[in-house]
Amino acid sequence: MAGMVNLLFITIYTGIGGGESLTLNLMKALDRARFRLHLLTPRAGRFPSAAAALGVCTHSVPFRGTSTFFLPALWARFPIVGKLRAVLRQNQIHAVISDYHSLPFIVPSAHSLKVPVIWNIMGWWFPIHPWQRHFFSRKIDRMVAISSAVKEKLLGTPPKIAPERIGVEIPGIDTEQHHPDAVSGAPVRMHMQIGAETPLVAMIARFQDVKGHDDFLDAAKLIRRAVPQARFAIAGENVFAVSRDEAYKQRILARVRDDAELRQSVTFLGFWPDSREVIAAADVMVCSSWFESLSMVALESMAMARPIVSTRVGGPSETIRDGETGYLVPPRDSAALAERVIALLQNPAQREAMGKRGAAHVHQHFSAARYAAAISALVEATLKAV
Repeated sequence: MAGMVNLLFITIYTGIGGGESLTLNLMKALDRARFRLHLLTPRAGRFPSAAAALGVCTHSVPFRGTSTFFLPALWARFPIVGKLRAVLRQNQIHAVISDYHSLPFIVPSAHSLKVPVIWNIMGWWFPIHPWQRHFFSRKIDRMVAISSAVKEKLLGTPPKIAPERIGVEIPGIDTEQHHPDAVSGAPVRMHMQIGAETPLVAMIARFQDVKGHDDFLDAAKLIRRAVPQARFAIAGENVFAVSRDEAYKQRILARVRDDAELRQSVTFLGFWPDSREVIAAADVMVCSSWFESLSMVALESMAMARPIVSTRVGGPSETIRDGETGYLVPPRDSAALAERVIALLQNPAQREAMGKRGAAHVHQHFSAARYAAAISALVEATLKAV
């Protein structure tokens, strides 16, 4: 369509996790001469505030995200559908990019106004039940997964819906913000009271059991046997204030507090405002997750020329070149994790070479500009098909 396109992002999430970070990267990279961006969330929070700082028009309409057992025909009758329709009409929205939890509400709202909806699939754990297959096969205009792993796990075997219904576009990062000379790691090392010569291994992850904090801590003890002076930093919080995740967080904190060796070598940084400083401070970055849909940390670490040792799960297996830009190890294998980290800590030349290859790899294949171009083309094609 000709003229400015009003593009609305809708999500129930208001904190900033990996998905929100990649959306902010996309918002920043989209052509503002072509797109006027909007974001709708149920309430205020770090994510809508960060979007507003980018010039995105933010809207707040209270609603609860759907359960995975939603009945499309019934959910389409909820009062929130009319409220969302009013926002779409008032802001002359032309297309919508939605998270999973908003789909049963935004799809009927949008389709009543002939506005197409694109589902940006960021997780594989959303089931497609038999009574929902028509909704996912016919009612959502386009579906795009952030990695092939997400697509494959969502589809299942045999596929719940036609595989060609779901495309794949791996998100990118802002390579102008994430590069080897972007920031100094000095603030993190000062906070930890360690010098530049101290080997530092770091992970950045919200507190959720799938992130594998226990495996990181097990690896830390093994690493210390080979590199006694090594220190470890864990950055992240219970971003979405989930009670189960808070219990997990407290257990991990208690484990370190009650273990003398971990207590003297591990520092919890909490929510560090500029995660780039954590990456810049580290000699080696680690992703110990049992599964990752994408892992923004892997991309950001490589972009900043830091080698990363990650589990071979989901997104990292599609973005990290094993042995070239980082290492991939089996999930829940702290010994394998430790072995690769030790090798890197003991070989500065290898770290430097691997870091340089990682930065070039991300700049070429995983920039936010490339991702924005792909999503722009998807939106344009969707609008033409309506």
